[in-house]
Amino acid sequence: MTCTPIADYALLSDCQTAALVSRDGSVDWLCLPHFDSRAVFARLLGEEAGHWSIRPRGSFLSRRAYVERSLVLRTEFCAPSGTVAVVDALASGPSADGHDLGSRAEHLLLRVVEGMEGEVEVEVEFAPRPEYGLLRPLLFPVEGGLRCHGGPDTLGLASPVSFEVTDRAKARFTVRAGERVPFAVQHVPAGRTAPLWPAGEILARLDETVGAWQAWSDEHQVYRGMWQEEVHHSGRVLQALTFRPTGAVVAAPTTSLPEEVGGVRNWDYRFTWVRDAAFTLDALWIAACPDEAVAFFDWMAQAAAVDPEGQPNMQIMFGIRGECDLSERELEHLPGWRGSGPVRVGNAAWRQRQLDVYGELLGAAHRLGPYLADTNPATKCFLSRLADAAAVRWKEPDQGIWEVRSAAQHFVYSKAMCWTALDRAIAMADLLKAGRRVPVWSRARQDIHEAIEAQGWNPDLRAYTQAFGSDVLDASVLVLPLVGFTPAGGERMRSTINAIRDRLTDPQGMIYRYKGSDDGLPGGEGAFVLCTFWLAQALAVAGEVDEAQAAFERAATAMNDVGLMAEEVDPATGELLGNFPQAFSHIGLINAAWSISQAKQHQWDPARIVEGSAFYRQTCLPTPTQS
Repeated sequence: MTCTPIADYALLSDCQTAALVSRDGSVDWLCLPHFDSRAVFARLLGEEAGHWSIRPRGSFLSRRAYVERSLVLRTEFCAPSGTVAVVDALASGPSADGHDLGSRAEHLLLRVVEGMEGEVEVEVEFAPRPEYGLLRPLLFPVEGGLRCHGGPDTLGLASPVSFEVTDRAKARFTVRAGERVPFAVQHVPAGRTAPLWPAGEILARLDETVGAWQAWSDEHQVYRGMWQEEVHHSGRVLQALTFRPTGAVVAAPTTSLPEEVGGVRNWDYRFTWVRDAAFTLDALWIAACPDEAVAFFDWMAQAAAVDPEGQPNMQIMFGIRGECDLSERELEHLPGWRGSGPVRVGNAAWRQRQLDVYGELLGAAHRLGPYLADTNPATKCFLSRLADAAAVRWKEPDQGIWEVRSAAQHFVYSKAMCWTALDRAIAMADLLKAGRRVPVWSRARQDIHEAIEAQGWNPDLRAYTQAFGSDVLDASVLVLPLVGFTPAGGERMRSTINAIRDRLTDPQGMIYRYKGSDDGLPGGEGAFVLCTFWLAQALAVAGEVDEAQAAFERAATAMNDVGLMAEEVDPATGELLGNFPQAFSHIGLINAAWSISQAKQHQWDPARIVEGSAFYRQTCLPTPTQS
C-alpha cells in the first residue's frame, strides 16, 4: 500500500499531460500521452501500479525547487559520499515567446542526473505498468536503452547505462562531480517505435523546456502586487493544467486522491468544469494575459454550446477535447492512496443538474467584455438563450456547487449564480443584440434577489445559509459580494462572514465547505483550501484588510515546499488531501491576492450600494495588461 504523503509530490507538465515526482525521486503518476489517458505510472494509487525512480543508493537527504520561472524540477540528494541533483521535466517543445508553450510537445519525460560534489552511487528502477497498473509489459534491452511494449502503450527509454531486466529494469552507476547522465522516456502509439534519444539531444531538449517556460512567464506574467511570487507560480500551475490543443484546463491532473484518508469521496478530476473555467478566467486575467483567457473561453463556449431549452440540463463539465459522456467506473485492482478506495475513472457528476453554470458561463463572457466584440452571432445567440434559461429555471432545485449525491435542493449559491447570469446578460445586452429581452431579464433578476433575501437568510443564525429554509452554513455564500449580489460591508453579509468564521473554521484556521448537511455520502472530509481564500477575498472587499491578509496567510500554509496545493487539508494534522495539485486552490490564491492588494491601495467603501456587474467591474476585476 503506497503511503507517500501528497505534499511530497511535485508537478511536471508539457501542457498536454502531467507527472508527479516524489521527494525521493520517484515518478509515481504519469498518464500518456494526455491528462485523461490511462496511466503508465500509477504507484500513487497502488504500490505495484508502476513507477520510475532515480535516487542515491543508501541513505540521503533531499531538497528541491523549480528552476526559476519554470516548472522544471531540480532535486538535490545529499548522500554521505557526495551530492547529486536530478533535473526533471516533461519536454514542452520549442517556444520562442511562450504563446505556443506545449503545442509541439513530444510526450517525452526527461530526467538528467548531475554530479555536484564527491561521487555518489545512483540506482534506477523503471517499472511501467500500463492501463493504471493492470498490465505488466514486455521490457527488452536494445542499443541505447530499453523498449517497452504492452497494451496501447509503446515506450522507449533512452539510457547511457545498462539495465538488468525482469518485469522491471534496474541499474546502478556512479556519478562524479561535473558529470551529467541523461535519461528520457517517450510514448508513441502502439505499432510505432519510440526513438531512443542521444545524450546531447536530451540535454538540448531540457534547455529548450526551461527556456520555453521562462519565455511564457516573461511574456504573460504581468501581476504586480502582494504575494507576487506566489501569484506568478500559481499562474504557471494553471498553465501546466491547460490542455494546449484545445485550451481546456483540468481541475487536477489526478484521480481518486481522497478527501478523507480511508474514505470513499474519491473522484476523477481530469476534466474541465464550466464553474472552474469561470474562476480560472478570473485568475488568468490577473496572473497571465487576456490571450490565455480568450482562448479558454472560446473552447469553453464551443464545448457548452448546445440548445439550453432542448436539453434537460446544461452540461456542467466536459472532457479535455469537449467530450460529453464522462461515465464513471471503478478500478477494482487498485487499492487507492493509503487504501482509500474505490479508485474511479470518469465522473458521474456530468449528469447532474447544477443551475449555477448559467451564471458562471455568462460571467466569463462578461469579464472578457470588448474582447468578445467579434464573437460569432451563433455564440451571442447561445449566451442570450442561457440567460433566458436562467430566468425560467432558477426556481428549480439542483445538486449545487458541491455536487451532492443526495436529493436536489434550492441551493442559495445556485440561485445567486442565476441572478449573476441575468445581471451579466443585462450588462452585455448591446453586445449580444438582445435589448428587447432586458425587461424580462430584469424582472427575473429582481425575483431571484427577493427570494434569496426572504428564503436564503436565516434570522436565527443571522446568516445566509446553504439552501432555502436551511439551518446549514455553507462557505459558498462568501461569493455573494464577490459577484455583486450584496455589499460585503452590509449588515447581512458581515454577519454571514462572522458566522462562517465562528462555525466553519477548523483548528488550523482553514474553512470547511459546510457541516451538518446530508450530501448523500458516508464519512467526512477536510477543510477546503478555496473556501479559505474566498473568506480572505470577501474580507478584503468588506474593507477588513488586516483580517483578509491573515486569512490569506492561513490558506497559503496549504502549499508544499514547491508551492503546490491540494483541494483540502486534514483538520487534525494539516496534511494535504484530495486531488493534486488542485486548480481551484491556485485560482483562489490568485484572486484573493489581487483583491487584498486592491483593497490596500484603494480603500474601497464596503458599505456602498452595489449594482451587480458595475460593482464587479469596479472592485473584483482587474484591468489586464495586454501582452
